[in-house]
Amino acid sequence: MNDYLNGLNEQQHKAVTFPLGKPLLVVAGAGTGKTKTLTSRVAYLIKEKNIVPSQILAVTFTNKAAREMWERVEQTVGRTLLEGFKVNGGARENALGYKPIGKTFHSLGVQILREQHEKISVNKYFKILDTDDKKSLVKQAMKFHDIDPKVWEPRKISSVISRAKGDGKTWETFKENKNPLTGISKLVWEKYEELKSAESAFDFDDLLSETYFLLKNNAEVLEYYQKRWKYILIDEYQDTNTIQYKTIRLLVGENKNIFVVGDGDQNIYSWRGADMRNILNFEKDFVGAETIILETNYRSTKNILSAAHEIISKNTQRVEKVLRTDKGDGDKIIYYEGFSGKSESSWVATQAKNYIDTGTEPRDIAVLFRTNFQSRLLEEAFLNKMIPYQVVGTKFFSRKEIKHVMAYLRAALNPESLSDIKRIINEPKRGIGKVSVIKIFAGQTDALPAKARNSYEQFQTLLMLIANHAKTHLPSETIKFIIEQSGFKRVLSAGSSDDVERLENMQELVTYSAKYDTAEKPFETFLEEVALLSDQDSLGSNKKDSNTVKLMTIHASKGLEFKHVFVVGLEQGLFPSDRDDSKNKHEDEEERRLCYVAFTRAKKVLHVSYAKMRTIYGQQRINEPSEFLRDLPDDILEFDVSSFGGGTSVYVENDTYIDDNGDEKTSYLSF
Repeated sequence: MNDYLNGLNEQQHKAVTFPLGKPLLVVAGAGTGKTKTLTSRVAYLIKEKNIVPSQILAVTFTNKAAREMWERVEQTVGRTLLEGFKVNGGARENALGYKPIGKTFHSLGVQILREQHEKISVNKYFKILDTDDKKSLVKQAMKFHDIDPKVWEPRKISSVISRAKGDGKTWETFKENKNPLTGISKLVWEKYEELKSAESAFDFDDLLSETYFLLKNNAEVLEYYQKRWKYILIDEYQDTNTIQYKTIRLLVGENKNIFVVGDGDQNIYSWRGADMRNILNFEKDFVGAETIILETNYRSTKNILSAAHEIISKNTQRVEKVLRTDKGDGDKIIYYEGFSGKSESSWVATQAKNYIDTGTEPRDIAVLFRTNFQSRLLEEAFLNKMIPYQVVGTKFFSRKEIKHVMAYLRAALNPESLSDIKRIINEPKRGIGKVSVIKIFAGQTDALPAKARNSYEQFQTLLMLIANHAKTHLPSETIKFIIEQSGFKRVLSAGSSDDVERLENMQELVTYSAKYDTAEKPFETFLEEVALLSDQDSLGSNKKDSNTVKLMTIHASKGLEFKHVFVVGLEQGLFPSDRDDSKNKHEDEEERRLCYVAFTRAKKVLHVSYAKMRTIYGQQRINEPSEFLRDLPDDILEFDVSSFGGGTSVYVENDTYIDDNGDEKTSYLSF
C-alpha cells in the first residue's frame, strides 16, 4: 500500500510523514530528491491521511516542473484517486472537480483572476502581455507624457515598475526618491495601467500582484480559497518574492499545514525580486515550524560535489550543509584554458563531438554560460562540427507568424485586446493602411474609404467566426481554422521558401496545441501556458530539438541535470560579473550561488573553462581566471593537455577570433 515510502532515505521519510498541523521547511540541497520528497508528501496526504485531493495546492516555478510533479503523483497514487473523491462518512466516492491543484505562481494567479474576473471587472479571457506587448504599452505611456525614450530608457522604466509590483506596491503607493527615474516611472506607470485596463490585459507582474490584492481586499474570496486549499506545498521557496510570500501567508491563514521545500544555496533570482529572507526566516514567520535538511545527493560524483562545496562554503548567508553521495570520486574536473573565446568554443565542440562519437546521446550534454551573448561563438563551433544543438529559449513562440495566429485567437475571445487587433488587422494584407487603423481606433469607421471599410467589416466577421468556432471545437481545430480562414495558408503556400517555412511553423502550432485538446478548460489552459512559457518549457516542444546538445544560461539550467556539463567563460569580470560600488554582499554571494547551481547540474563529468582573451561589446579584453577557478583544489582537477596555460610562457601568433560584428580578426599576444 505504501511502497512509495520504501525508496526514501531517513530524512526524506521524516519529511514525507511529518505530522499534520505543523509548518515544515525542507532544506533540500542540489540533487537530494526534493521533487521525490514533495510528490511523496502529496501521495502520503491522499493515500495515508485520506485528504481530499482538491484540498491540496502545490506551487512551483515552471510549467515543466508542475507537469513532472503531477506525472509522478499520478504514478504513485494512481489515476483513480487523482480523478477525485470526497469523504462522506469515511467512505470515498467518485466526484467530478476534485482533482488536486499543481500550479506555478503565475498560473495560480491566472486561475484565481479568471475565476473571479467579474469581481475585478475584466474579460475572462484577459490578455497576458508578453515582453514586446509590455514594452509597446510603456512606450505609448511615455509618448503620452512627451518623455523621450532616448533620454529615459523604456526598459529601465519597465524594470522599476516590475520590481515595485513585486514588492507589493501600486502606482498610487509607489514613492519617488532622489533618483529622477522613480519620478518618471511613477508618471508612466499611471498611464500604463490605464492602457492595460482598456485592453483588459495583465502583465506577468499583475498575475501576482492583482491576485494578492484581490485576496487581501475581499474577505469572502479569501475565505473561499482558504477552505478550498487546506494543504499547501511550495517548491523552490527560496525564489519567492515579497508579493508571492504575502499571497502564501494569506492563503495559509491560521492553517498550519504548509510544507515548503527550498535551498538558499540555489537562490539566484534576486534580480527579479526573489528574497532569500523568506527561507531564512521561515521558522520565525510560521510559529511552531520545524526544519529538515536533505544532504544525500543522488545526482553527482564526490569530485563534482567537492568542487561545488568549495564555491558555496565561502558564503555566509546560508544554512550550513554538506552534500554526500555514494557514487564514488568519479572523474576529475576537466579544466581548460583557451587563448580566445573562439578557442574555448572550439574546444567545447570538440569534446562534445568526442563524447557523441563514443556513444553519448547529445541530449546528455549541456553547455552553460553566464550571459546570452556567449552562445554565438558556441553555435558557430557546433555548426562547424555538425553537432545537433538547441539554444534553450522560447524562440518558437517569439516567431512573428506564431504571434499572428495567437493574436487572432486572443482577439476573437477578447475583443478589447487592442494590441492583438492592431497586430493582425492587416495580416495578411487586406488593404487597411496605417491611416485607416488610426481612424478605426479613434472610432471613426464611417470616415474610412469604401474598400477599407469593407475589409474591416470582413475582419470583424472573421473574428466572430473564430470566436463561434472556438465554442464548439478544440484548440487544435480552431488554430487550423484560423490559418485557413484568415488567408495565411493561401498566401504563404504561394510565396517564397521562407513563406512556406512560416506556414510550416503555423502548422506545427496546430500539432503543439493538440496536447491541450483533452484539458478540462482547453482554451484557457492553452492561452495561459503559452503566455507563461519559461526557457525550460521549450525543451522538447520541437521534435527536432529533442536529442540535441543544450546551450543555455545558468539561470535557465536550474532544476535540470546532464551527464556532461561544460561551464564556460569562467573569467573574472564575466563570471563572477563585474563588481561595482552599487553591489552589496548579497549580490556578490549570489554569483557564488549561481556557480554552485551550474556545477551541480553535472552527473558524471564537469568541465570548466575560460578564455584569456574575449571580445565584449566590441572591445578586446585580457582576462584573469575567475576566483571560482582559483577556489578549486588541484587534487580534483585535470588540466586539459591542449590548454595554453599551466604556467608555461607561450607566444601565440596569428590566433584568429570573431569580433561582435561577426568579422574574423587576428591577434598577436603573448603570455
